[in-house]
Parts: sequence; structure tokens; C-alpha cells
Amino acid sequence: MTTRNLADVRARLEEAAARQPGETATSPQAQFDRLEEVSIQVLDSEFTDFTPGVLEEYLQTYLYLRQLELGLIKFPDPRE
Repeated sequence: MTTRNLADVRARLEEAAARQPGETATSPQAQFDRLEEVSIQVLDSEFTDFTPGVLEEYLQTYLYLRQLELGLIKFPDPRE
């Protein structure tokens, strides 16, 4: 496993989410829902290609980042 493999996963994930059939996902929640759905598919199909837990952790972290970027969750306040 290399970092490039994880970068490839991200590129395929974003491309597949953009090509999902149906209406264009315009709302932040709809965009996230598509990413989450495709992430599950990627995890199901590629988990054996990575060290156990690596792909799952990567996808969870990526989805958390996208939630922050899309404004679906607030960035944690370090003072709290």
C-alpha cells in the first residue's frame, strides 16, 4: 500500500459521486450523501487491497473533512 493508492481512491470516489445517476446534487447534504454512498461501495469492493483498517479510516476522515467543507458540521472550537 502506498499514499498514491489512497490518492487514487479519493479521485475515483469524487469522480464516481459526480457521475451518480439522478438529479444533480446541488445542496451540501445531497453532495455529502452521494459521497457517503460511493464511499461505502469503495470500501466494500477495495478493502482487501489495503492493510486492515487503513481504507476505512481514510474514508471516514475524508467524509469528516467534506462535512466541514460543505458546512454540514461546525469546525470544533478548541476552547470547548
